[in-house]
Parts: sequence; C-alpha cells; structure tokens
Amino acid sequence: MSVGVPVNPSSSSQLPAAPTTTTRRRVADSQEDHCHVSTGGGNAVVYVPDEEETATSCSLGGGGGGTSCCCPSGSRHNYIVGFLSLRKFRLVWMLMAENKSKWAAGISRNMRSVTNLGRLMLTLLAILVVTFFLIVAIPGGVGRRQHVEKHEFVVSINPRTTIERIIEEEEPSKSLQVSVLASKPIPEIWNQPETGNYQKCVARPKNQRPIKHTNGYLLVHANGGLNQMRTGICDMVAIAKIMNATLVLPFLDHSSFWSDPSTFKDIFDWRHFIKVLAEDVEIVEYLPQELASVKPVEKNPVSWSKASYYRNSISKILKKHKVIVFNHTDSRLANNSPPPSIQRLRCRANYEALRYSDDIYNLSNLLSSRLRENNEPYLALHLRYEKDMLAFTGCNHSLSNEESIDLEKMRYSIPHWKEKIINGTARRLEGNCPMTPREAAVFLKAMGFPSTTKIYIVAGEIYGQNSMTAFHEEFPNVFFHSTLATEEELSTIKPFQNRLAALDYSLALDSDVFVYTYDGNMAKAVQGHRRFEGFRKTINPDRQRFVKLIDRLDAGLISWKEFSSKVKKLHQNRVGAPYLRRPGKAGLSPKLEENFYANPLPGCLCDTSDEQTGLNRFERPSLRAQSRR
Repeated sequence: MSVGVPVNPSSSSQLPAAPTTTTRRRVADSQEDHCHVSTGGGNAVVYVPDEEETATSCSLGGGGGGTSCCCPSGSRHNYIVGFLSLRKFRLVWMLMAENKSKWAAGISRNMRSVTNLGRLMLTLLAILVVTFFLIVAIPGGVGRRQHVEKHEFVVSINPRTTIERIIEEEEPSKSLQVSVLASKPIPEIWNQPETGNYQKCVARPKNQRPIKHTNGYLLVHANGGLNQMRTGICDMVAIAKIMNATLVLPFLDHSSFWSDPSTFKDIFDWRHFIKVLAEDVEIVEYLPQELASVKPVEKNPVSWSKASYYRNSISKILKKHKVIVFNHTDSRLANNSPPPSIQRLRCRANYEALRYSDDIYNLSNLLSSRLRENNEPYLALHLRYEKDMLAFTGCNHSLSNEESIDLEKMRYSIPHWKEKIINGTARRLEGNCPMTPREAAVFLKAMGFPSTTKIYIVAGEIYGQNSMTAFHEEFPNVFFHSTLATEEELSTIKPFQNRLAALDYSLALDSDVFVYTYDGNMAKAVQGHRRFEGFRKTINPDRQRFVKLIDRLDAGLISWKEFSSKVKKLHQNRVGAPYLRRPGKAGLSPKLEENFYANPLPGCLCDTSDEQTGLNRFERPSLRAQSRR
C-alpha cells in the first residue's frame, strides 16, 4: 500500500506556504499497524509488531515540537527516534531488528572469552559516544532545518522474514518534503461589498395593539408577472393593516402575457404566509359563508398613495359594504411616506412570510448545489432579452429585420401597451434598452470575470436566432433551468411560467454575484432581497454610459485595456453596497422614486453603529441621500 505523509494538525501552521513535493514509501503493513511520531520539524510513521497493537499511546514534548507514539512509555523511545533521524542508519536498524535472534546468540558466545569481552566493551562504549553525539546534535539541528524540510520516516520493526524495499515515488531533491495544498485565493471580482453596521430591523413595535374586530374583507386580484404580483401582495398586506381589514388569500393573474393558471397555493407556502403574519393581519382562505353571496365593491386604488388615503377614504367604503375588491395591486402604496411600522410590515410580508412552495424550494436547493460543485461560485445573470420585453421597449439592436418586424407586430397587438411608435436606436443610447447577450458578455469580461465562470441565466427564452452565439464564445459554462435540471425534476413546474420564475428568483437570490441587464420587476425584487440578506454583491450596469463605451470599442476608437479600465472604474460603486433609498423630487411623478422593494433602506435595515441610535435609525431619506445604485 502507499502511505502518504501524515500531517500533524497541531503543527500544521508551521508548514511552508508553498506546495512542495510529496515522498511516499510502501510498507507491507496495514494502516492499523502504525502510529505517528512528531519530532519538532517532521513526522514519523512507526510500524509496531502485532502483539503490541494494543499498547497505549503516550506523548513527550521537547525541541520545539512534541513526540507522540503508540507505546507505554514515551521516554525510552526519544533517543531511538533521534537516532533514526539519519537516513544512513535506517536500513542498518531494520536489519538489526530483523535478525535480533542472531545478534543475541553472537553476543552470548563472545562473552565467554575475556578478550572478546574486552572488545565488546570497547564497541559498546563507542556506540554510547556516537549515540550521545547524535542526541546532542539532532535537537539543535531540527530548529535550523525546520523551515527547509519536513521529513517522514517509515521504520518497520515488525519481525517479518523479509523487509520490503522502500520505493521512493518522487524525490527530485535530497530533502523529503510534505506537500501542502495552499488554499486557493478568492479572486477579487467575487469579493462582497462593504456592508457597514447595517442589520435587519423588521420586529413589530412593542406597543402594537392586538387585531381589532375587522372592518370588512379585502379581496385582491394581483396583476402582472410573478415579481410584480409578489410586491403588490406585500402592499396589500400593509393596506389591510392600515384599514383594519381581513385579507383573503390573493388571486393571481391568469390573463397576462404568460397565461399561467397557477394559484397562490401552487407557488407559495400559504400556511406559512398566514402564520407569520397572524399578529399583524387576519388572513383567511375564503370569504365566510354569510358573505359569499355578497357582491363586492370593485375599486382600483390610486397608485403610490399615502397611508391616509386608505385610512380615510377607502376604509369608509369597506365599512359600508363589508367586502371590497382591488383589481390592481401594483405600486398602490407610496415608497417613502408610510410610517416605520408599516414599512417593516411590508418587509416581513416580502422576506419572511412569502416563501415558495416546497417543490420550488427543494429544486432550487438541488440546482444551487450543482452550480456550486467543487466549491466554485456562480453568477446569476438576469438577461432580460426576451420577446415580450423587446416588443414593449421597442429595442431591436443586433436583431435581423424580420425579427424587428415580428416585435413591432406584437407591440401593436397588445392594446394596453400605449406606446406604439418607438425609436429603438435612440432608446438604446439613452440607456433604456436591455443589454444584448453580446453586450452582457463583453461587460462581464471587462469587469474581470474569467471565461470559466459558471453563469446561470435568469430568464425565459432568449429572443433572436443567433443572439447567444457571442455570449457562449466568451463564457461557455452557461446554464438555464432547462439544462441544469432533468425533465423529471422540472415536470411539476415546467408548464407554468410563474413557477419557473420563482425557481429563477431563488437561484438568483442564492448566487454569489447577481447582475441584471434591465431594471424590470425581477431585477428590483431580487436586488432588494439581496440587500435585506446582507448586501450580497449585485452589479447594476450603467447602460447609458456602457453602450457609448462599447460602440467606441467596436469602432476601434479605444483599446481593450482602456475600455476594461473605464468599465471597472464606472462600476466600482454599483455593486450593491448600502445607501439610502433615493427620494423623489418635488413636482415629479412618484414613479421616478427608487422603488421601496429594490432598496428597503431605510425602513427594514438599520445602522447599529454608535452614531445611529433611537429614532435616527429609522429616519427617512433626505435630498442628501446618495444617488448611486
């Protein structure tokens, strides 16, 4: 068998940092027949006879290291180990041990003669002198050699008929060295941003009153894609609290572009949702029997409304009719004006109560572990280069003429998309188009991500016949849920776009780095959640400046080195570090404010440093708030 060099954990910190050569020796024993001996700078593996296998272990310190051996007494072997430290005496010792009976008989015969007895005494005296020299010399030399070499000494003292030849598999130098596998340093590009002293702060107020008798029941029909519905539902929880209403489990949108028939219970753990929010809002599965036949009053709340709007105006309607239904839930509550207790409730609903179903959760964990095989990090890229988004924005850069016409037809076919005539080229230069797959690949390369990076694409089908070709050339390790999971694993969720979006959301949230190429609802929801979970690295490309740089690169007006340097400098403060949410400007639409769910600071994250105490931890952002993202 091959015996590797044993490394004593207690002395591992003394090993050299750089990897060195491993020397192996074969012995005829099993692994059960050995013990480890540390001699300050090196280790010894000593093979003991079968009858001594049950001997107790002992230890002896000295000489800058400790000695441990499988023997009843450590002191009697200390000198032997020192003697065995010289390789030139090793085979001699083996031969003596192998033929100990013949040596004993020879000594007995010699003692019968006085002349021979004198010679024997002189020989023993010479051995004592040499042994004394070795004892004195070796401890002093160990310290001097410690930084140069680490030895392993394999000695067989088992009385077998033959001594198996020592085979040195690798020995390019005279010294025997221990191979130390230095831990691989993490490339700088994977480093997480500075998070300061911010922590989650979503606890209920200590003086929160118990839930009063309900003023009525709130039915909500969430609209849009999964992430738009998700944040809308969280607003409905907060609004129900403001109006002292009982919330019925939300209905999801089945008539949007994706036409997904999934219900709230199909996507979310609905029991967990009700349990977590039980002290805040009463939530029920259905209307009570006595109200099931009552026709609810339909109301579409005003977007970005203050809490007073619901407390005063909408509550009166609810008290009168007992059942009210909201057909739109997106952006129905202001980003910055609600009181701190309502802001924290929005976060409890989003980050604690809304948990995906077990099927989605378990599959997400499985795929995440596959992406992290060999302890490698992975990047999640929200590549929003999908047909519906391109048609909606009018962006067609890098697409063929036929593909552009197809997008235009789709835009005109959807009535509620108000804008029909769009200049895609101008919109791209304004930074209002999703990055193309090629632009995304060039961006990642310029930022410093190696071509071996594992990239999970958070998106549906990428539009364009040859759109992903350039991306694969730069980054071959690209995965979609359809390529990472088996057909059987996806069987329960594949036909349903919202469930696939939930899977993508989970993998994006769990990634080491998240990059999004367009400010859509998915990007807002994931980046906000990553901030809440400790400001995980999230890169937000400055598309307006980037497209100008890449156009100059393509025109040969700038070198790759200069291009990469400018891209890195441009994004050094766009990696997800803490900053106060940007407020809106007076007279402008609240739509221009930074979304609460994209950055829940302030509101759900508090500065715990000595300077920030009391109410200051919950202060609302001022015009002095930083504007970088």
